[in-house]
Amino acid sequence: MTVHALEAARRLAPRFAARAARHDRDGSFPVDDFADLREAGLFGLMVPRELGGLGATFAEYTAVATELARGNGATALVFNMHASVTGALGAVTEEVAEALGVPEEALAARDRLLRAAAEGSWYAVAMSERGAGARLSRLSTVYEPVDGGWRLKGAKTFCSGAGHADGYLVAARSAADQSTVSQFLVPAGEGLTVEPTWDSLGMRATSSHDLHLDVTVPADRLLGGVEGLALVVAQLMPHWLVASYAAVYVGVARAAVDAAVEHLNARSLAGLPAVRGRLGRADAAVAAAGLVVAEAARRVDDAPGDAETNRWVWRAKLLAGTTAADVAASVLEAAGTSATRRGHPLERLYRDARCGSLHPATSDVCADWLGVAVSGGDPDRDGSAPRW
Repeated sequence: MTVHALEAARRLAPRFAARAARHDRDGSFPVDDFADLREAGLFGLMVPRELGGLGATFAEYTAVATELARGNGATALVFNMHASVTGALGAVTEEVAEALGVPEEALAARDRLLRAAAEGSWYAVAMSERGAGARLSRLSTVYEPVDGGWRLKGAKTFCSGAGHADGYLVAARSAADQSTVSQFLVPAGEGLTVEPTWDSLGMRATSSHDLHLDVTVPADRLLGGVEGLALVVAQLMPHWLVASYAAVYVGVARAAVDAAVEHLNARSLAGLPAVRGRLGRADAAVAAAGLVVAEAARRVDDAPGDAETNRWVWRAKLLAGTTAADVAASVLEAAGTSATRRGHPLERLYRDARCGSLHPATSDVCADWLGVAVSGGDPDRDGSAPRW
């Protein structure tokens, strides 16, 4: 990736910030932000260069996502979903494809989806379900083969960008074999119904509504061309399911510090020792979380799927989520009651930051995973509940 993408993210962030309060207040989707992302070519960030994209590494993605989140965390969070889809697709090398048994026609379909992204299409993720969360092994959405393709039926929740994306990555279980979980790229249109349900504490502009599916898709929309790959990919690429959120919340935490400094300087309060102490601790905490995310990303690029890499991936998500919430709470307290009024940047950032530890994998799940690993167990298999 050239410096173009990072420069574009830094240029767009102030625009996103200027619109953020309105979208948060109204719970409306930041359509203009996504038009800006398309115009900047960032939908092709994770698309290989040979397919028309920027060919970014995971580390380069995290740098871009952090900058976008300093503008509007909700926009960066939805962009993260698109990057997760394109990043996972783009990471299927010939060696990985051979190991997974991916047929040639599936690779051709993958390339078509990636080229479309480089040309401006963007994808959302429809994985979570009521009562199951993001655990792939507990999904109730089912699929079955039909003439010329696949029939999918079910309902998803927390589908960020619902009603706005060009396609949706849908995880579903085989109607014939409940242990088989597959993923499909379902185009927007007939057979998909958005139920407006998103009215949340934070990240209010993500349009993470429920999505109902009763749709037939062509055969080539089965990602990988082989049934049952969803759980395998979750094991091979946990960074897209876990740590990609981390970069977003580091950006939100940094934005909270920036907003606090502006507020406190405007009121001549930054000189108070107690206030300076809070700002100093916040700055150090955000820097530390950022370094952990950067280290995790570096390891993902150098040794994806390695046991130690995966440990850093889970560390990154845990620390980013808890740090964002703690930092936003602390600087809001330093800023005082006036910063809690609706419409104040810190009030919004406090609510957005609080969501970081709730996104899958939640902070409790991350801590448990790491605890099992530290104890010498298998964190993907040992536990009271399935990770996926």
